[in-house]
Amino acid sequence: MSATPHPYRRRRRTTRFLAAAAGVATVGALVAAMPASAGETGKKKPGHQKPGRYQDVQLLSFNDLHGNLEPPAGSSGRVTELQPDGTSKTIDAGGVEYLATHLRQAREGSKANGYSVTAAGGDMVGASPLISGLFHDEPTIEALNKLDLDVTSVGNHEFDEGAKELGRLQKGGCHPTDGCYVKGKKFKGADFPYLAANVLDEKTKKPILKPYWVWKKNGVKVGFIGVTLEDTPGVVSAEGVKGLKFKDEVETINKYAKELEKQGVKSVVALIHEGGLPASAAYNYDCDSPGAGDGISGPIVDIAKNITPKVDALVTGHTHAAYACTINDPSGKPRMVTSAASFGRLYTDTTLTYDRWTGDIARTSVASANHVVTRTVPKATDMTELITKWNTLAAPIGNKPIGYISGDISNVGTESPIGDLIADAQLAYGKELDPETDLALMNPGGIRAPLTFKANGAEGDGVVTYAEGFTVQPFANTVNLQNFTGAQLVQVLKEQVSGTNTASPKVLQISKGLTYTLDLTKAGADRVVADSVKLNGAAIDPAATYRVATNSFLAGGGDGFTTLGQGTGDLVGDDDLAALETYLLANSSATNPIAPPAADRITVVK
Repeated sequence: MSATPHPYRRRRRTTRFLAAAAGVATVGALVAAMPASAGETGKKKPGHQKPGRYQDVQLLSFNDLHGNLEPPAGSSGRVTELQPDGTSKTIDAGGVEYLATHLRQAREGSKANGYSVTAAGGDMVGASPLISGLFHDEPTIEALNKLDLDVTSVGNHEFDEGAKELGRLQKGGCHPTDGCYVKGKKFKGADFPYLAANVLDEKTKKPILKPYWVWKKNGVKVGFIGVTLEDTPGVVSAEGVKGLKFKDEVETINKYAKELEKQGVKSVVALIHEGGLPASAAYNYDCDSPGAGDGISGPIVDIAKNITPKVDALVTGHTHAAYACTINDPSGKPRMVTSAASFGRLYTDTTLTYDRWTGDIARTSVASANHVVTRTVPKATDMTELITKWNTLAAPIGNKPIGYISGDISNVGTESPIGDLIADAQLAYGKELDPETDLALMNPGGIRAPLTFKANGAEGDGVVTYAEGFTVQPFANTVNLQNFTGAQLVQVLKEQVSGTNTASPKVLQISKGLTYTLDLTKAGADRVVADSVKLNGAAIDPAATYRVATNSFLAGGGDGFTTLGQGTGDLVGDDDLAALETYLLANSSATNPIAPPAADRITVVK
């Protein structure tokens, strides 16, 4: 990919670029014709209204959409809301038809009087349901264009298919192998810029896409710097990040904040695909309330504390959590840090008060809150048409039954029922490849959704379609077999809660027959009780050899499981979704559906 950014197209809301596109006289004439915006004061002259010192700018943001154009099913399509009496309730949320309506209503109802910009924190695509993933996420880019998204950072999932494919999503053009999906219609690409300030081409040492972008309207300028997590190579396949270098988030943002300041841009928002973990899962939890203490933890805290005070607000993501907190910058001044959960279930509305005299944000006036994308508002008709178009193309593949279930198979818990099901499917497939296969391990991040008995409001019949299976496992990993000693196998389990996974454990989902105890009262690797690890009731022999099935991502040492990258006797099998499909077809029918696994293989001590 060329390091020189391709000039993206802007086919809408051209008034925001008047300062760059028109002469001073033309701009002056247009400004004179505009009504005063919120907060504007000053002496009026015939045919002219002088802008006041302060101008509110509405910043709408969301993150981690992951191609969820249709309402997400099960727990993936709900949010938790704290009630005034201290109780909580769940609300069905998400779906781009509803997200579009909410964003449009928020813009119309804003007191910022048209000074509105919409930004995102990465992972707009990747790990997407069939309606988007089957078409290499072109449908999601089309939807984001219709949402009037102005700018987004890249996330780690933007690299699932490599930098070249990311460049195609930005610039347009039909897929190099699949071609154009609609006859005679070429994919136009994103109307908005993807920002990748800390993603460098190893050869040129330059960002592969634009590092920053400046929003302008009537003299108001707000810069946006976009970065993804430095550890992207640890959570993406090696092929996806080949030839790329990922730099430190803080170092990169501080560098470009200085560059923007030299260009006269003093109001800056960082779009960071890295996040935190709030103390409560409720989207409206007040992590700044008295007594909340450290209301948020995780990687974003240290990042926020070290990013230069030149940056006025942080839009974050990656952890799929919801928060609108303040974290002090290096000068000790509070700074807003937000995240809108995932899958389009929430959006964040932030008010930035711009000081025309200084060109900076009056930080004390910044206010922010998350809002639920409820399904009680009218659907946006243009989004309905888009979904219908792509569903029609996907239907011949997506509607194919691949199994039957007797109830919801959830993706919730340290050990989840869907995790057990997938691990069992991979063990069964592994035994087909090699009867000596002993067990299977599945990474939790590779499981993107539950299987629901009643999906998307349809009548509950227990049928699992290919589209539903694709939503659960969209990565097209292969199932690989490797040999490990018993000592290595125990070490793999310890890596779930140590090394890079110490603070945020990644508990592998395990196939039937494998059991052990996870003691959360202990610290680090000791949380895995080594002498509790058993296979079919027998203690693991450190010197014995075990044949283990994993997906190709884990087999390469992904997610911090370095020991899994040291296996021997490699055998590469078929697609992991094909393994799940085969298992469901062999073990379920309309009259004998498969029951949700009990998720009782890991004994958790708290």
